[in-house]
Amino acid sequence: MPKAIYTTPQDVENAFYEALERGDLDAMMAVWAEDEEIVCVHPGGPRLSGYAEIREAWRRVFAGGTKLQVQLSTPSVVHTPFTAVHSLVERISVVGKEEPRAPVVATNVYVRGPLGWRMIVHHASAAPPALPEAPKILH
Repeated sequence: MPKAIYTTPQDVENAFYEALERGDLDAMMAVWAEDEEIVCVHPGGPRLSGYAEIREAWRRVFAGGTKLQVQLSTPSVVHTPFTAVHSLVERISVVGKEEPRAPVVATNVYVRGPLGWRMIVHHASAAPPALPEAPKILH
C-alpha cells in the first residue's frame, strides 16, 4: 500500500494527531520521513532517532490499548517552502477517565520532499499546569 502524500504541513500534523488518538501504528509511521535523521522525544523520555527506533517507541505506546484524546492550542507556526516548524500545547486525556493530565508543549518539524510533506521531529515536554499566555508581539 503506498504512503499518503501530504500536501501541506497541516495535513501531516492532522494525520499525526489522528493516529495518536486511534493508537494506529501504521498511520503514525506514515507521517514520518523514512530517514535515519528523524528524532522523537516523548515527555520525560530519551532522544529517539531513526525510523526503526521511533517505530518501536510508538509500538510500545500503543501496545497498552489506551485511547487518548488530544486538544491542541496556542499554535505558533513558521513555514518556508521546504520546512515548517509548529509549536503548540497538547492537552492529552485518557478516554473514559476524568482526571486531567498536565499539558505538554510540543514542537513538530516537517520537511517537503518528492513525496510531499513528512514529519522529521516531534519533541514533547511536560509543561506546568498553568501556562502563561504567550506574548502577541515579540521585540
